Amino acid sequence: MRRATPGKYVEVVTAGERVRAFVPAPLPPDPPIVWSPALRRRFDDALVALGRLDAVTAHLPNASLLLYSFVRKEAVLSSQIEGTQSSLADLLLFEIDEHPGVPVDDTREVSRCVAALENGLVALRGELPLSMRLLRGMHAVLMSHPGGRCKTPGELRRSQVWIGGTRPGNAAFVPPPFQALAKCLASFERFLNDEPEPTPPLLKAALAHVQFETIHPFLDGNGRLGRLLIVLQLVAAGVLREPMLYLSLYFKTHRARYYELLNGVRLRGDWERWLDFFAEGVEVSATQAVATANALLGMVNTDRDRIAGLGRAAGSAVVVHEALQRQPIATAAALVRMTQLTAATVNKSLAHLERLGIVAELTNRQRGRVFSYRRYLDELAAELK
Repeated sequence: MRRATPGKYVEVVTAGERVRAFVPAPLPPDPPIVWSPALRRRFDDALVALGRLDAVTAHLPNASLLLYSFVRKEAVLSSQIEGTQSSLADLLLFEIDEHPGVPVDDTREVSRCVAALENGLVALRGELPLSMRLLRGMHAVLMSHPGGRCKTPGELRRSQVWIGGTRPGNAAFVPPPFQALAKCLASFERFLNDEPEPTPPLLKAALAHVQFETIHPFLDGNGRLGRLLIVLQLVAAGVLREPMLYLSLYFKTHRARYYELLNGVRLRGDWERWLDFFAEGVEVSATQAVATANALLGMVNTDRDRIAGLGRAAGSAVVVHEALQRQPIATAAALVRMTQLTAATVNKSLAHLERLGIVAELTNRQRGRVFSYRRYLDELAAELK
């Protein structure tokens, strides 16, 4: 349906051109969402899928180990939407200071995306409500690099921006003028905290994502931050215990439709088509995450049974094997720190795991050797290719 008040246009002059900037109406949408039976079923199915994913966190013995990798998977995917070329393996190598062949600048971008999410979770669990203060803190982390200084980390933009196109006149979208940000964000923050009325968590996440992307409050990093906001809201509302959802895979796969539907809300107030797409994405992504978690659990259990056949050496090898689930690419020295075993014990365990075909040595050198839990990493990265 077409809404009479999806927002308003105001004329601005930027880069020497007069253009129309869009100022969105406050949430929730007015008139309200039209809940067709099909759209209700879509949301019900998404919530069931999220429940299954949350059960993974509650019942899998190694859910905390999976979380490390799942958070990094989402960061890689979200950053790829913005054009980075970094892979999951690149990120894991970067995190252990192994850079050969790795696109370092791109990988730093992904690493900061991980750090921004972790910053937001710490703030949330420290009882800071979802707010612009929390998001500004995350933005400061996301932009904490030499090239980000000109992007005013943690500060709202003080100039006009445009999205797409080579200049304002042929831009795909022109967000609100910076003078309108304070009012837009005050309304946005109230909506996040259930004012003027409570909104179901999944619906709130869907609406808030579009609103944040439309307001575009920062000079850079809005896309990544807006996608992180989705999972943060689900954790804040108790829908998920941990940020195990990597929705950016769905957005990346359907990138053209994703942007088309965002614009459909801005141009026509077409929330219903966006909500259908969003809920389908949540269902698909949650189902994929559960399948990946179960596949990894099956692999880990099979490998652990093989390790048990090592006899007296099995105890230490199991400890190293578990550390590699948390960090599937690691140096021997890092594994010593993670396991608190001696260097000699770790190296003997790695030799056993190599012989069993569980671990592969990547560097072919005597010192500073890097090891990979190959099949585990391949399963994690399968959907990123």
